[in-house]
Amino acid sequence: MQESRSGEFSALLGSKSYFCVMRNTASPGIFTTQFWLLGLSSFLFSSSFNMLIPELPGYLSSMGGAEYKGAIIGLFTLTAGLSRPFSGRLTDRVGRVPVMAFGSIVCFICGFLYPIFTTVMPFLLLRLVHGFSTGFKPTGTAAYVADIVPANRRGEAMGIHGMCMGVGSAFGPAVGSMISMAFSLNALFYTSSLFAFLSIAILLNMKETLKEKQKLSVKSFQITWRDVFEPDVFSPALITFLCYFGFGAVATVTPDFSDYLGLQNKGYYFMVFTIFSILVRLFAGKISDKHGRMPVTIVGCGILIIAMMITGYANSVSLFLTGAAFFGVAMGILSPVLSAWTVDLSRDDNRGRAIATMFISLEAGIGLGAFLSAAIFANQRHNLENVFYCMAGFALAGLVYVVILYQFKRRRSRVI
Repeated sequence: MQESRSGEFSALLGSKSYFCVMRNTASPGIFTTQFWLLGLSSFLFSSSFNMLIPELPGYLSSMGGAEYKGAIIGLFTLTAGLSRPFSGRLTDRVGRVPVMAFGSIVCFICGFLYPIFTTVMPFLLLRLVHGFSTGFKPTGTAAYVADIVPANRRGEAMGIHGMCMGVGSAFGPAVGSMISMAFSLNALFYTSSLFAFLSIAILLNMKETLKEKQKLSVKSFQITWRDVFEPDVFSPALITFLCYFGFGAVATVTPDFSDYLGLQNKGYYFMVFTIFSILVRLFAGKISDKHGRMPVTIVGCGILIIAMMITGYANSVSLFLTGAAFFGVAMGILSPVLSAWTVDLSRDDNRGRAIATMFISLEAGIGLGAFLSAAIFANQRHNLENVFYCMAGFALAGLVYVVILYQFKRRRSRVI
């Protein structure tokens, strides 16, 4: 297996360098039965919770909780972030499959509880509980993917698996809105549970990849600071944090933006975004395997800035959906590349913890972006422009950081 000779400088990334691995056509394939079963489970899981997103702001407003719209995403990501240290520790000790299954089980249960929790505070409590789903499932999934694919095709594998998640992210909101309009919100909630149940059924028939498993015990939940933050993956975690502010804003205010523009199906923005994200994922990870994570990350950050500016400026449906397309391209680049970069920097014995650190950063960015965007928006149409310009500023900070990091690395490699 060939390796590029460029490495991360230890001052910013910890004590070890990482090597950006180039594709070797003689390496083992990634398209195994396990890989596709995992992809199908992730598609169903992603569809399950994403199909609710476009309808929840209106649902909360009908209860009299319009001022809490930012909490729909914010509380969900808060619990997801808080649970990451536990899911990372359990992934490295108890196993990948149990952690993934628990995340899907949470989705299954919550779908049945939404029709019961019909006032503001119980609804917000349920959003808090629902966040455990993404706090567990993606952590175990990313570790499982890394276990079953060769290292020099890691970016490609992350991209293709992300495509499965992305299809769910596109399918869920669009179909969820259709179910809600054709039947009822309760029918939407029960459909969400059905998708989660199918995801669980697939996982329970998958082979565990953790070689040295431990029994679940009280000690399994005793976390330390190292379980919360893995310093080896500081750089991809920081960039993830800054770039996912925009995702929190999109999930929080685009349903209202759709209403203002006369777009009846609030899932269309998410559908366009995800279609473009899927298309880009097919090759973004593979390109990063060949040319390096940082150059591709720079491109992704630049496109994300453009996406936020276009969305903020949008005064028509066509321009609004153009912003969604650019946003999809940006996330289609950043998601698999940052995931692969994180795994590159991790060791086999701390893979779950490293992935958990990245996801904590992701959820912190989404959650803060959701609360901040709701505060700036304040249910006033003229404030939407400022929401997205602010999110572009966070993406710009991420771009500046990775450019400086890349230039430092290149200068260091010349000296060596």
